[in-house]
Amino acid sequence: MKSRRKLGAYGPEMTPVGFGAGAIGYTEDWTEKDDGNAVRAIRHALDRGVNWIETAAVYGIGHSERVVGQVLRALPAADRPMVVTKGGLAVDPGNPGEHPGFSASPEQLRRDCDESLTRLGVDVIDVYLMHWPGDHVPVEESWAAMAELAPAGKVRWIGVSNFSADQLRRCQEIRHVDCLSPPFSLIKREAAAEVLPWCAANGTGVLCYSPLEVGLLTGRYTRERAAELRQVNWRSDWRSKSPEYREPRLSRNLDLVDTLRGIAGDLGTSVAAVALAWALSWGITGTIVGAKSPEQAEDWLAAGDLVLAADQLVAISEAVVTTGAGDGPVH
Repeated sequence: MKSRRKLGAYGPEMTPVGFGAGAIGYTEDWTEKDDGNAVRAIRHALDRGVNWIETAAVYGIGHSERVVGQVLRALPAADRPMVVTKGGLAVDPGNPGEHPGFSASPEQLRRDCDESLTRLGVDVIDVYLMHWPGDHVPVEESWAAMAELAPAGKVRWIGVSNFSADQLRRCQEIRHVDCLSPPFSLIKREAAAEVLPWCAANGTGVLCYSPLEVGLLTGRYTRERAAELRQVNWRSDWRSKSPEYREPRLSRNLDLVDTLRGIAGDLGTSVAAVALAWALSWGITGTIVGAKSPEQAEDWLAAGDLVLAADQLVAISEAVVTTGAGDGPVH
């Protein structure tokens, strides 16, 4: 992978796709597991040129960060990728599957940062993000604590995840926001309405998550497979309750994927790569894409150097309108 994009006005050069290590933090019953495939998947992505990994303190209550740390320690310093991680969520270790509390208190953020440094085994975190706005803490208080971490030598660049344009503006008044991580895909396009334009106008880089809508845009899902999801407990697969995997949205989404499949066939690439290239066409810095095996990673790595032609982008936009898939601006 040769392509690089600068993270906002002041950030590092990053590959258009990064390895998302969220899923490798969990097993279906929320227990520890054999991490061999996860390590091999990360190493495969790095060998193919990916230069950053995304994780978070909450993923597996630190397990994802420990796996990433294992990979980092096995590499020569010069070959280590950049790490993006997140903090600010309060979790009950006794009930890891429960929805975390949106704490984002200054104390929580400082503690999470220190613990992430330890689990990752690094002296400094490349990009550190506030995972969510706090439920009861003004964003100004949380962001002021985040702004202290770089001068303290603990992080290089700071940012936020899941923030609105108004919340971004409030943070920017205190200290420049280096990075935003919003959900963004062909199905969930809401970020294109306000937050992406705000970031472009203010020199804030964007690393979007769920650009493949948790597998729905890979071309591997069928109605039968989606029906199987509804037979499982939400703790093992939250997609079982997602409206995107249920009618009438499911048929719309699968019809849209058929258009991507045709374009992928013309280009000799995967459906996943086309879906990611579409997201990247909005000028964002990078897409966060997960994998639990080298084979899964191989399915999307081509997106890093793939640029869709104007007529292909038009065809995708027309398919979005025709099928009625998803929500948000089309292009």
